[in-house]
Amino acid sequence: MRKLLLIPIIFSLFVSCQRSEVKDTFQQKDIKTQKDYAMLVVESESCIYCKQLEKDLRENQQLKEKIHSLDFFRLNYESNAKVSYRLLGQEGITTENNLARTLGVNSFPHIFFYTKDGDIVLSLPGYVPPRTLSCIIDYVSNKEYERRKLQDYLRDREC
Repeated sequence: MRKLLLIPIIFSLFVSCQRSEVKDTFQQKDIKTQKDYAMLVVESESCIYCKQLEKDLRENQQLKEKIHSLDFFRLNYESNAKVSYRLLGQEGITTENNLARTLGVNSFPHIFFYTKDGDIVLSLPGYVPPRTLSCIIDYVSNKEYERRKLQDYLRDREC
C-alpha cells in the first residue's frame, strides 16, 4: 500500500520538474540596451571564474553602484533559449549559444561593452578582478575608449 501511495507523489514531483524546464526554454531574453552602454557577460555553466565574477557583481559594493550606469545582461553559452539582440550592425532573434558563437566567444567569462546602437566598444575574454572591472566600467561610461587605449587608462588610474 505504501508503494502505491509513493507512485503519485514521485510522479507529481517529476512532472513539476519537467514543467519548469519546459517553461524556461520558452522565455526570451532581450539584450537591446536602453541606456547609452550595456555590459554583456557570456558564461558557461561549468566555469568557476564565471561564478566568481557573479559573486563579485553581487557582493562588491563599488561594482554594484557602477553597474547601475549601464544595462547589464548575461548569456549562457550552453543555452538554446531565444534572445533578441542588436549587435554588430544587426538586429534579430537567435539562441544564446548561436549569439555567443557569432561574437567569437571561446573563453569564459567573456565580457562585452556595447552602445545603444549595438556597436561593441570593448571585448574582454576571461575573468577581471573587481577593482579593474570598476575602472573598465568608468573607461567605457566616460567614453575614454575614444581617446586612449585601455592599458594606458588602467596604468594611469593604477587599476
